[in-house]
Amino acid sequence: MVSDALLRDAKSVLRAEVRLGRRARSVSEREAATAGLTENLIALVRRRAPALVGCYLSGSDEPNTRPFLSWAAANGVEVLVPVSRRDGLLDWVQARGGPEQIGLFGISEMVGEVVGPSVFQSVELLLIPAAAVDLSGMRMGWGRGYFDRALESLREHPPVFAVVYDDELLDSVPAESHDIPVNGVVTPSQTREF
Repeated sequence: MVSDALLRDAKSVLRAEVRLGRRARSVSEREAATAGLTENLIALVRRRAPALVGCYLSGSDEPNTRPFLSWAAANGVEVLVPVSRRDGLLDWVQARGGPEQIGLFGISEMVGEVVGPSVFQSVELLLIPAAAVDLSGMRMGWGRGYFDRALESLREHPPVFAVVYDDELLDSVPAESHDIPVNGVVTPSQTREF
């Protein structure tokens, strides 16, 4: 059995590799990835027809969710986006294409009125960030645990899809006992359910 310290080290190494890979992408690679990802996110939402979606607001190196969020707003799809709190939890606001501000950890967040916890409990599809996902559905996040805690807070788990670049869908990722697998992954070239 691999020790917790070795697993944490393996995660740190993989996260660093993913960060380097993301920063090395050219503008044209990012644009092509965004087009494919947006198409796949829209197709997933159309197929599942959720009444309420939870989706992250992408940072500069992450797979770009903004075109999907714009499509959702223009097509009457209700979406919540997270706002980080100092206590390690997430609040959620309606994604309506409004202004953004820099929140904790330098992450851009939408400005808006925080919805009550019962609203987040009614999310029917959750699209979350990841550093990498493996073929069994194990998701490796960025190490702060915000989305893991958000998933744990849900009484009923909606389908959860991690959003990554194609080369971040791996054969395996290091996983600790508290890590929660996802139901699927969306990349620029595919949507895969586990």
